[in-house]
Amino acid sequence: MSADTSPESTTKASLEGFVNGFLVLLEYTIVVSLLLIATAVLGRTVFNFFHEWGGFPETVVEAIDGILVVVILIDIAHTVLAHVRTSSFPVRPFLVIGILAGVRDILSASARLTFGSSLRGNNFTNTLISLSLGVGVVLMLSLSLLLLGVNRRKR
Repeated sequence: MSADTSPESTTKASLEGFVNGFLVLLEYTIVVSLLLIATAVLGRTVFNFFHEWGGFPETVVEAIDGILVVVILIDIAHTVLAHVRTSSFPVRPFLVIGILAGVRDILSASARLTFGSSLRGNNFTNTLISLSLGVGVVLMLSLSLLLLGVNRRKR
């Protein structure tokens, strides 16, 4: 058997190599960008936490919110990096990211209900709906994560 060394196959192979290399470079650029954004968010969160002591409970909630954003960004960067290494997207990290985002929404809605003395009418109703949806998302994604773990153990 002889290998196909026609000019068309050589051109196609080199074009595929270029495109694959470009995609890997783009994915690494995304990872670096996510890490830079996470660093900036963390820096701003820490700065705000230590310089805004006036409304301490709100400052703590904002700090936790900022830290959760950083964790979500790092998880996304880790997932993209895993894709570069294995050429597949694992489901588990996306479920964890979704759970973290849901917890962040629950925290935000709870803070609005606790500290938002001016919540009336539609604002109050919308905050309760947001809180309920956040809880529902976290429960469904947690159930999915549990089922994924059970399915993995059966194999």
